[in-house]
Parts: sequence; structure tokens; C-alpha cells
Amino acid sequence: MHFEIVIFVHKEVLLIIHEIISNMDFPLVSIVTINFDHPEVTCQLLASLRLITYPNIEIIVVDNASPNDDPACIKEQYPEITFIQSKQNLGFAGGNNLGVRKAKGKYILFLNNDTEADPGFLEPLVAKCEADPMIGAVSPKIKYFHTPDTIQFAGISEFNPYTIRNHGIGHGQKDLGQFDQDRKTAFVHGAAMMVPMAVIKKVGLMAECYFLYYEEHDWATRIKKAGFRLWYVHNSTILHKESISTGKISALKIYYMNRSRLLYLRRNVSGLVFFVAILYQLLISAPKNALVYLIKGHPGHFTAYHKAIKWHFRHIMSKMVHEQPQF
Repeated sequence: MHFEIVIFVHKEVLLIIHEIISNMDFPLVSIVTINFDHPEVTCQLLASLRLITYPNIEIIVVDNASPNDDPACIKEQYPEITFIQSKQNLGFAGGNNLGVRKAKGKYILFLNNDTEADPGFLEPLVAKCEADPMIGAVSPKIKYFHTPDTIQFAGISEFNPYTIRNHGIGHGQKDLGQFDQDRKTAFVHGAAMMVPMAVIKKVGLMAECYFLYYEEHDWATRIKKAGFRLWYVHNSTILHKESISTGKISALKIYYMNRSRLLYLRRNVSGLVFFVAILYQLLISAPKNALVYLIKGHPGHFTAYHKAIKWHFRHIMSKMVHEQPQF
């Protein structure tokens, strides 16, 4: 009997040692996602993450003070996660920063809660980062959940420094394999992006002044200025259900999108280009866009756009605009 117990204990020890050795080849990835109402959507993401093949992850769910739907069911159905309940809505950057501060991984993967993962999506992202220490962030191929043959993201172009607009590579195209090759990208996609913890500690966290939109572009710009490169990884796939929380053309989205575009301009453009860009935004872009909303009969959208511009006049000297939160 004693012999059998010893053999059993030895087997358990061997299994533990084998798991440790295996995980040495699979560095810990901390997956951070934000919940804001719609806990059933977050649960669908977590269900897909239970099926992934990568063996060494931790999952951190941050509830951003959901005002209507009780998020308790998330932890009840998925007890393996780390659940953080924020006392206030910190926005996209603030909520993710809260998760990062709890993370233990070598890599931090930010996933929108309205995404679902392909079972083998994580290995290519980790392999890409492990192969080159100068990679600052990566994003997978992102396709639309309801039309999974259609691409949302296969890279993003640089911003026009005057309009602060760019275009998504492959956006809206059928996936026929035309983007089945890794490529450098000007920016990563906030719905699914992985950043090494070492990079975060060097460049700092996402700027929380944005609240929604453009914060990942700002972060990517800081990462590139620190000497790192950004990559699109073709053989990793995420399906995205798109804007569940803000709506496709809601007044909320219009307000934050335009407020954040000017924030990016103020934080990342300088000199003569900045002067010309501000004139363009205030004298051409703002009047034109506001007029379009009125002509189309959307006074609520006009008001949201006007509030976005007005915010910058109220905060023209605010130090908050240029804050860089540290880890």
C-alpha cells in the first residue's frame, strides 16, 4: 500500500513538473476585457475563451460600473476569472488600465467583450512577439461576427496629420486570402490588441483623458515613438460584433469620436502642421459636419458634435489633456 501511494505521489509530481515545463514555452497571457451592461455578451466571449488551445492564460473582467444590468452572473458562470467591479465608469482606457494593474502576464491581450475568439488565435500572436523583442503591439485579423467572411481589420494606414483620419486595410472586403501575410501596421485595433508588459512599463498606460475612441491610436503612437513596431498577424482571427454599448451612429459615439480626434491632434501633432490642422478642423471640418447633421434632420447629432468642439475650448489650458499615466 505504501509503495502504491509513493508511486501515485510521484506521478502527481511528474504531472506538475510537466505542466511547469510546458508553460515555459507558453508565457502567461493576461486577457483583459471590459463589461458595461450586456453581461450576456461578455459571457459569450468567455465561453469562446474556454475553448482556446493556448494553455497559459488568466482572464480579467472589469465591470465599468454598469448602470442597468447586474454583472454578477459573469463571475457566477465563470468562477475562474478575476472580476473587478469599478465604482465608476472609467471609459475604455481607464477600465483597461485597472485590469492591467492586476495582470501578471508577460503579455496583455485587450479584447472587446463583443468579440469571440477562434480556438487557435492566441498562439500566433505570442509567437510573433516572442520572435522579436522590438514588437510593441500586435493585432489579429478581425472579421465581422455576423458576416464572418468579411474583414474589419487587416492593418491600418497612417493618419493624415491635418484631418486626423485614416483607413482600415481590407475593411469591408471579403476574405479571399489576400491578407494572409503578416505586415507592419501604423496602428493596432482596440477591439483585439496584445502588448508586452515590458512595453507598457516603458511607455506607460493608455491616456485616460480620451474616455472612448482614439486612445489605442494615441498609445500606439507613443509605443512607436519609443522605438517599437506594430504588426498585424494574419493567422490569428477574432470575430467582432461591433458597437453594442454605444450604437453605430449614436449621439454618444459622435460626441466622443470627434472630441477624441481633436485630443489626438492636440497630444501628437506640433509645429506648423498643428496650426494648419487646427484651422482646418475649426474652420472647415467642424462647420461642414455640423451642417450635414442639420440637413439630414439629426439635431441630436448636431448637438453632440457641438459639445465635442466646445469641450476643447473649455479645456484649452487643461493639464489633463497631456497626462501620461504610468504603470
